[in-house]
Amino acid sequence: MSREQRLADAKDEHGQRQRSTLRQEIPLLLGMTLVWGALWQDFALGNLVFGLLISLLLVRVFRLPPVILSGRFNIWRAVVFVGAFLRDVTLASFEVMYLAVFRGPRTTSAVITVTLRTESDLLVTFVGHVLTLVPGSYVVEVDRRSSTLYLHVLNVNDQAGVEKARASVLLIEERLIRMMGTTEELAALKAEKKAPSKEHGATS
Repeated sequence: MSREQRLADAKDEHGQRQRSTLRQEIPLLLGMTLVWGALWQDFALGNLVFGLLISLLLVRVFRLPPVILSGRFNIWRAVVFVGAFLRDVTLASFEVMYLAVFRGPRTTSAVITVTLRTESDLLVTFVGHVLTLVPGSYVVEVDRRSSTLYLHVLNVNDQAGVEKARASVLLIEERLIRMMGTTEELAALKAEKKAPSKEHGATS
């Protein structure tokens, strides 16, 4: 199903946006609560309950764009994603500490643009939050129409560093697509991965 069709399904017969039920919003509420805990770096029960209440207030009071779920979730890919995220946070923390101690003001940075594969607002948001939680990078702006992130990255010295940073962003997106992307996004990703090997086979 295309993104346009999913958006159409989110409206009633009069073309008005349908109000989601509380049950339909449970995955969104849980995700927002976990993001709240990660942003505060506090997963205590009281803080999570407070984050849940704020999330509930946001989705029920403010007229947010419809959050369209893919209908699939791979538990094993979720485990892989969490493990990779924790590894990235740990390595980036040590890198930032090294740069602060030994490089200081001589450390260079850059603002780069990365156009994602997905058109899902949910996945774009997740990618942005993950990048912001990893030390050394944060999202400056998001172009929702083209799924483009404007990202500030630490310790980028040349074009090779820019391409490396872009590749790391696309890898995070890839993990999220494998975890909870649509079947169309997953098929496109698999086709993209097969393309280089076919080209190589044709030229060899």
